[in-house]
Amino acid sequence: MKAKTVKFSRVVMAHTMLPQDANPAGIVHGGVVMKHIDEAAGVVAVRHAGSNVVTASIDRLDFHNPIFIGNLLTAKACLNLVGKSSMEIGVRVEAEDLISGQIKHTASAYLTFVALDKNFRPQAIAPLEIITAEEKRRNAEAQIRRQARLSQKSKAKDCESRVDGCH
Repeated sequence: MKAKTVKFSRVVMAHTMLPQDANPAGIVHGGVVMKHIDEAAGVVAVRHAGSNVVTASIDRLDFHNPIFIGNLLTAKACLNLVGKSSMEIGVRVEAEDLISGQIKHTASAYLTFVALDKNFRPQAIAPLEIITAEEKRRNAEAQIRRQARLSQKSKAKDCESRVDGCH
């Protein structure tokens, strides 16, 4: 398979936040933000894989600033790392006050997606072509997170195999 660039699959998605997206104080629910994060990351994953994908995990989701009714939520997503069938995608969420023009970084997340074949089994995907210094930095950091994920997964399997569970 021919390698694909980060630029090939990146996406920017924007949504105006409405009253149904928020609590009575006018602050957008975290779950609404999470949904937009997952959708943006999913678009990146499908573009790269050229197939159906599923969310396998969310490593980290940090909220930095609130988003309010009337703000424009923008999710910027791109690939950080590609494995045999899995991909790590980073998403940055910003909120723009459309009246003042002020933009705030509101959330960041790292998600892992797995490409699926027609039988819903993991399938091999094209490698990622890393070009810029920023892409190299993000890829290196993603490799560290991947090792941590694999280590945690191994520990979890050890727990599951014990009769009395983990303590």
